[in-house]
Amino acid sequence: MLNKLPGIPGQDLAWAVGKAVYWFTGIMVLAAVLTWMERKQSALMQDRIGANRARILGRPWLGLPHILADTVKLMLKEDFTPPGTPRWLHAAAPAITLVTAILPMAAIPFGEDLSWGGHKIPLRITSMNVGLVFALAVASLAMFGVVIAGWCTRNKWSTLGGLRAAAQFIAFGLVFGLAATGAVMIYGTLDLQAMVRWQNRTILHGWLPRWGIVIQPLGFLLFLAAGIAETKRIPFDLPEGESEIIGYFLEYSGMKFGTFFLADFVETVLVAMLAVTIFLGGWSLPYLPAGAFPPLWTAAVQSAIFWVKVFLVCWFMLLVRWTLPRFRIDQALRLGWAQMFPLAVLNVLVTGAAVLAFG
Repeated sequence: MLNKLPGIPGQDLAWAVGKAVYWFTGIMVLAAVLTWMERKQSALMQDRIGANRARILGRPWLGLPHILADTVKLMLKEDFTPPGTPRWLHAAAPAITLVTAILPMAAIPFGEDLSWGGHKIPLRITSMNVGLVFALAVASLAMFGVVIAGWCTRNKWSTLGGLRAAAQFIAFGLVFGLAATGAVMIYGTLDLQAMVRWQNRTILHGWLPRWGIVIQPLGFLLFLAAGIAETKRIPFDLPEGESEIIGYFLEYSGMKFGTFFLADFVETVLVAMLAVTIFLGGWSLPYLPAGAFPPLWTAAVQSAIFWVKVFLVCWFMLLVRWTLPRFRIDQALRLGWAQMFPLAVLNVLVTGAAVLAFG
């Protein structure tokens, strides 16, 4: 049946479907695990037990059944649409937010291109020379879902949350892009796969990886801080300040609210993946000798290295979430425009001068 599809060899289509299923499953599983990890990590930091009430076969299984319990609860809750709200717009907002968080990951590689059966199989969903531009451009569209959600429900507190989100997206979105620009100038490419290959080397007589965090430490710090702000999570959770009864999703319930909830964690995974790819060597491990494993084993090891790095960055972002208090809106915007933005511009200028001077 696969061979009957015009213009698409059956084997290539099978690989494409397999990669898409693997990638989507990994993203969703990690996002779901983060919902549990956030509870248990905060409990550990606050010297309490954490999630342990949901049970399977009479056992709490470290609170993992809460992932399933939360899903069932949200699916069974009433889906309420406020009177006078366009139903299609009300439903489109959470879908836009989630889809724009998932699509950029299609350009992120999780391993070196695999040579198998006379075919060259890219270990990413789509190969493009401007993968970073694609990822940043699509991710920036998430702002529309948030703003639409706050505006279409005609609730002044929801609208205020949407306006806060727009202001925060613009302020930190510029820093997010500029922080990556310094690395792009050094790598000389916008292709995320080529960036990882550039970092798959060592310096200082082979004991220090040539990762972006070593070459661009300030760029990495700005990128990660701006990325946390783009996910709208503490200390940058101004668009959804529970204690202020403000949130762009105030008038959402059921799985529509669940979609927004899941999108926050998917955005966390996206920021971690971009940070790992641009600054932490992606799937590469310079100390691993080339040809140490057969092709399929090499792909599996590289993929495992990538997921471990992403998990560790996600863990750090959750650590920040449970450590720092929330900024006021004026403090957050001042941090973005008056402090981080000038540092990002300075980083680009210094990097440009270094590239011109030393090649």
